[in-house]
Amino acid sequence: MALSGIVAAFAALPAHADDLSEIQAIREEMRRLEAKVERLEAHHAHAPGNGGHVVASHGLRQNSLSSSTTPSHPIDPHAVPDLRHLSIGGPAVSADSQTAAEEANEALQDANAQPQPQLNMDSSSPLSITQTGVDSLPPVFRIGGVSVRLGGFIDFSNIYRSKNLTSGPATSWGSFPYANSPNAHTGEYRPSAQLTRLSVLLQGTPTDHQVLSAYIETDFGGAAGTANSYQTNSYTPRIRQAYMTYSDTKWGFHVLAGQAWSLTTGYTQGLLSRHEQLPPVVDNNQIPGIVFTRVPQIRFIKDFGRKWWVGLSFEAPQVAFAESDGMLDDGTLQPGVGMRGGTDILYNNSGTGMLNPDAKYSMDVAPDIVLKGALDTKLAHYEVYGLARWFKALEKAYNTNSIRERISFAGGVGGDITVHAIPKYLQVTGNVLAGRGIGRYGPSMISDATFKADGTPAPIPELIGSLGLIGHPTNNVLLYLYGGIETAGRNTYRGLDGRQYGYGVSDLDLESCDIEQITSSTCNAQTRTIADMTIGGWWHMLQGRYGAVMTGVQYTYVHKIAFSGTNGAGQRIDPTTGGNTIYVTFRYLPFQ
Repeated sequence: MALSGIVAAFAALPAHADDLSEIQAIREEMRRLEAKVERLEAHHAHAPGNGGHVVASHGLRQNSLSSSTTPSHPIDPHAVPDLRHLSIGGPAVSADSQTAAEEANEALQDANAQPQPQLNMDSSSPLSITQTGVDSLPPVFRIGGVSVRLGGFIDFSNIYRSKNLTSGPATSWGSFPYANSPNAHTGEYRPSAQLTRLSVLLQGTPTDHQVLSAYIETDFGGAAGTANSYQTNSYTPRIRQAYMTYSDTKWGFHVLAGQAWSLTTGYTQGLLSRHEQLPPVVDNNQIPGIVFTRVPQIRFIKDFGRKWWVGLSFEAPQVAFAESDGMLDDGTLQPGVGMRGGTDILYNNSGTGMLNPDAKYSMDVAPDIVLKGALDTKLAHYEVYGLARWFKALEKAYNTNSIRERISFAGGVGGDITVHAIPKYLQVTGNVLAGRGIGRYGPSMISDATFKADGTPAPIPELIGSLGLIGHPTNNVLLYLYGGIETAGRNTYRGLDGRQYGYGVSDLDLESCDIEQITSSTCNAQTRTIADMTIGGWWHMLQGRYGAVMTGVQYTYVHKIAFSGTNGAGQRIDPTTGGNTIYVTFRYLPFQ
């Protein structure tokens, strides 16, 4: 049936549905028309001498009123067929190629959706909040044999923090100040539209079981040297994600190359991209206890019957060093290197070329490597993985002319679980990562490593973990509750002067950390633990042909504890601090 015939059939239907019975009649007619279109497509695809016609019925099928699930929002009875899904540009695509492309894409989505039904996949679902839900949307248009889906939202966040971090919509959890800083005694209010996001998903199919995809996701979280908040708030676009994928649904083989969430991130099911189990929070830096990075990588995935999964990822490395000699957590090299017996070290450099000249980059020797296995069952999704890292520094001993390369191994083991406690209504999710030199994988950014007396990198023992509840009491309301922790252990050595150096030093003079002053004084406290409790929710207020409108509210309490030190009299000092953050957010999702 030609597209014009479908439109004519629509026109023959009642124009004004005044009750549910008429709406149901429209749905039944839609189902009948779709079934007829599918039969004609199948017959035409296998007919001899197929001349190659563009078929756009799948877009209509995805956008029709005859959804396989009951809509969570009233349907506009005056809605007309959405004709945006016509092919444009490029050569015509044959019906069999187009149908094969759609079926392959649906098969790929099915691989992500089995075996357990998930929470409602409308705009108030976790995946729509965290990943724009672009996979669940129909193509807006086609270019040749490539479908183009758009996702994203306009975001306006109102942020209040009880302590002044001078931070945008990404909270620097490790920077909550101690009492010696004036910023510890005043709060901040910061409205922002920087989280506004746009995503584009392009998909094509070389064969009926192969899918090529390209995904780009951007927001306005960049801050160039000219960015400020005085008059124009000119914050710049940045790459969140930009990657290509290849999937063979017949052999269960998948490849990803580009910038994406780390394979250490938890997933809702399987190990495929855009199905990460990210907390549906507003803060762009997540919450303490969540394991993640978002970096360039190449990843290989194999699924076995869409139940068992194995993944191997090679990811871009970076190391956050904490230097000793009473230094701060930012890794700045302080005077007094002679306490190591005269050893000089070099462990990072300023960026050049297309890198940020104001940032420090570690001298990396190899990619971070993640090997993960996953299992999907009716009750839950399970993951276990190992992480391997390598740290490098250059060392020059006192009174020598030789420079040595010092390399240390680091890494850890972790796991994730998502339990469908009450299918479609309540999920329980948790993650943990334990090891040495893993601080980079937590939002609090506790340092990865310090140094031994000879300048060799010394990975810091660390633990990152969280537990959360995600609930859908109704179709248009999502609620969540999370608790998380990031904690570090000691890695110290005794210098020639008899004092401790490294991370977790217990004889630092920390008396000034608790002295309130109008100008900041030095506090050399080294972070031991950061813990949080977060509660929030989203209300899906409106949805229709005009898109969707949501509002969210979130509260987080964070508590920061430093390693103990002493004062001038040798008494023990235990610096602690904490704070509260409140988000009130509004979002318009035009593609939902």
